[in-house]
Amino acid sequence: MRVDHVSYAAEPDGSIATAERLAERLGVEPVYGGVHPAFGTRNVILPLAHERYVEVVESLDHPVCDKAPFGQAVKARCAQGGGWMGWVVRVDDITRVEDRVGRDAVAGSRTRPDGVHHSWRQLGINGLLADPQLPYFVQWDDGVQHPSSEAATLVTIQRITIAGSPDRVRDWLGKDADDTSSVIDFEFVSPKGQPGLMAVTFSTPQGKITI
Repeated sequence: MRVDHVSYAAEPDGSIATAERLAERLGVEPVYGGVHPAFGTRNVILPLAHERYVEVVESLDHPVCDKAPFGQAVKARCAQGGGWMGWVVRVDDITRVEDRVGRDAVAGSRTRPDGVHHSWRQLGINGLLADPQLPYFVQWDDGVQHPSSEAATLVTIQRITIAGSPDRVRDWLGKDADDTSSVIDFEFVSPKGQPGLMAVTFSTPQGKITI
C-alpha cells in the first residue's frame, strides 16, 4: 500500500489549460491521458519521480458522469472552481480492501491519444464523496504501464497537507497515513473544519513548490 497519485480537478478553463499551468510551475511535461468512458471524465497526467503522478481531471457533458461516483466527485469539485480533489493509494490486492470495507471495486480504463491503454480497479470514491480527507484505492491491471513510467524528472511529492483527522484516515486505511510512503510527510490541519486535501508540496530542482 503506497501513495500512487494525487487528483486535481480542472479549473474553469479546462483540464488541458490547468495541467499546462501546473506543469510549468513544477517543471514537468504533461501527458494527455484520454477519456474515462465508465466515469464520464477525462484527464491529463503530470508524471513525477518515484512512480507517482498528478492527475488533472475534468467532467464531461455526458449522462454517465452523473451516474458514476467518480464522475460526480469530479463534477462537484470542478463546479467549485477546481483544485485539489483527493489522494490515491495503490494496492497489490484490492480484494483485501473489498473485504475490509464491504464494497466491490469498479473497473476503470482509458486510452491515451497515442494509443497507450491503461486499466485498473478502484474502490472508495463513495468514501471520498462523503469525507474528502479519505483516499481511494487503485490496483493497476497486470501488464499495464503505470502512468508515471515515462517520467524524466526529479520532481517528487514531499508533503501532503490534509484538513482532517489522522485517526479517521488510519481507521479507513487500516494503518497510519505515514505508512503509505517512506518519503512523503503528512500534515493534518483543521481537524474540526471542512475535510479534504488542502495542499501538496513538491520537491523540485528549483526548490520546494506548494500548490
